[in-house]
Formats: sequence, C-alpha cells, structure tokens
Amino acid sequence: MSSTREIDALIEMMAKLPGLGPRSARRAVLHMIRKRELLLTPLADLIEKVAVSARECLNCGNVGTTDICDICASEKRGNGQLCVVEDVADLWAMERSGAFKGRYHVLGGTLSALDQIGPEQLRIPKLIDRVTSEDITEVILALNATVDGQTTAHYIADQLDDTVTLTSLAQGVPIGGELDYLDDGTISAALNARKNI
Repeated sequence: MSSTREIDALIEMMAKLPGLGPRSARRAVLHMIRKRELLLTPLADLIEKVAVSARECLNCGNVGTTDICDICASEKRGNGQLCVVEDVADLWAMERSGAFKGRYHVLGGTLSALDQIGPEQLRIPKLIDRVTSEDITEVILALNATVDGQTTAHYIADQLDDTVTLTSLAQGVPIGGELDYLDDGTISAALNARKNI
C-alpha cells in the first residue's frame, strides 16, 4: 500500500477542477500541505460546510446556503427587471460588474438539439411562470453569443410574445479591443449596433 495514496487521490481530484491540470493540482496540493494550518485545514473545514449547506435558490437558480438567495430576498432588487443567464458563473460575473440592480433567472444551460436539451431540461418553464406571477416589466436576455445561446434567446422571446419588454445585452467591440484582433462576427455585430456620438 502506497504511503501517498490519499495525497495522490487528492491531486487526482483537484486535477478535475476547471483550470487545473495534473501538474497545477500537484503544486497546489504540495503548497497546501506545506501551509497545513493556514490553508489545508481551514479549506477542508469549509469544503465540508459547503458540501452540507450549498443549495440552489428555489426562485432563480443561484447558488447559496439558503432556499431563497439574498438577491431574490432583497426588496431593493425587485425593480421589475429580470436578467436571464445561462449559468451561475454568468450571474456572478454580472454581479461583479455592479451594473445590474434587478433580479436574475439561471436557465442551467442552453437549448441544444445535438445534446437533446429541450426547454423542460432547462428552467424555461419556471422563467415563464416568474414573468407571469411576479411584477416583471423587462426581461434582459444575457445569453452567450453562440448558436445555442441565440437559439435559446429566440425560443424565450417566442414564449414571452409581447407579454413583457424583451432586451438583450449589446454585442460588439469590447472596451480596449482592437479591430485587428476581432473576429468577423464581432465586427458585424458592432457595426449593426452602432450609435450616435
């Protein structure tokens, strides 16, 4: 029996995380072992607590430690705007910007005929229910500019058909972007979404 079996298993498990390969995982595990009291023990305690308490918000699909997340529970966020995103990482990215002050709805992915993902596999029926039962005046479709993202946006737009104002995020040249480095689709979207100066 190997004397490093558990350590090897930890490295293997860490290597499954996004952005970490076997070498990065090995470095991270060795660093945590060296800093056992400062990193490894508190991390193990937090992982155990999160494993028990983490759950999806019953309303929007965000991840937190209560049945209804802080965003949905906040009266200040009930301004009639509902931002629809593909997954929780997108919600957190929007929150990092500090620009959006409404509520969210996490779909849990996008429609995909190839992967046999239809509306029922996503949280689209719950979205339709929220729009009709809550005081929603605008639905902002903040979906990725992929084929599946755009297909999902069109499907949602058809389902909501004039019941609410529908908008989407602007697409085009990012701040600090140089035209020479952009793909044709981004340049076309930026040109079509041009505005007066």
